[in-house]
Amino acid sequence: MTATPTSIELARLAAEAADSKQADHLVALDVSGPLPLTDVFVLASGRNERNVTAIAEEIQDRLAEAGVKAIRREGLSEGRWVLLDFGDIVVHVFHEEDRMYYSLERLWKDCPVIPLHVAAGSQSESEV
Repeated sequence: MTATPTSIELARLAAEAADSKQADHLVALDVSGPLPLTDVFVLASGRNERNVTAIAEEIQDRLAEAGVKAIRREGLSEGRWVLLDFGDIVVHVFHEEDRMYYSLERLWKDCPVIPLHVAAGSQSESEV
């Protein structure tokens, strides 16, 4: 099974929003095979708690403008690891240190990477 075109487009929209707030190391993983409840994980890093929070809020705002609201969100007040569940996609915005510690890319290494093609700003892992 592969992620739907809609899920991929939402992941790219989330990545563009994250990039606009200087997110680093943007990655999208197609997790539709092992996880029947969601299609895509989007991973992004912020340099500090304030940056993590700004990235997460921008993603929420942009997806809301596209008519997609978060079903669940966690960690926004701490700004270390924010999880935004939009149903078809789940966005993880990490503080750099927490991202290295939890290493979701390693955990989901068998899942295909979805090219994000972020226009400007940070370089995504899939383009490195």
